[in-house]
Amino acid sequence: MTINSSASIELTFAETEKDLEEILALQQLNLKTNVSEEVKKDQGFLTVCHSNDQLEIMRSLTPQIIAKADGKVVAFALAMLPSMGKLIPDLQPMFDIVDDIEWKGRMIRDYKYYMMGQICVAADFRGQGIFEKLYHTHKKFYEKEFDLCITEISTYNTRSQRAHEKVGFETIHFHKDHVDEWNVVAWELKKNVMP
Repeated sequence: MTINSSASIELTFAETEKDLEEILALQQLNLKTNVSEEVKKDQGFLTVCHSNDQLEIMRSLTPQIIAKADGKVVAFALAMLPSMGKLIPDLQPMFDIVDDIEWKGRMIRDYKYYMMGQICVAADFRGQGIFEKLYHTHKKFYEKEFDLCITEISTYNTRSQRAHEKVGFETIHFHKDHVDEWNVVAWELKKNVMP
């Protein structure tokens, strides 16, 4: 199912085993363990490595939005429901603390939210607005059911932090765990969400 298409970029859902394999291949290319310090600083990086089984579970529970060019995955934005907290051990600390963060006079647990599990755009496709398009596609798809989208960004990943702020994310918390130091950020899908 195609959600949106412009120029040669098609925004759609990950539906096939091939889609999942291409997400994992793109992820491998951008993992912080697989890129140089210069690339990390200039282009950003991914921290978490998923397995095919984890992606399959995520896809079975909620649609996963991808961007394709000529039929190949060139970007992805992986959604995770709060109930998926134990699925990926390295993300467990974020899931453990997020409900107890206070923001705008309310606890996050009092909002309906989902987590951005990871977002990535292939190097050759950066600077074309695909990152923003992925998020705005998420908003169109998820705002009927959710108030907020929440994720965490390594404090060392300044490119990702700036890109998220450009979309409209706000930093709501800082924490450190066994993996890294993190800014927890939130994006209001619906303005003026009331309790």
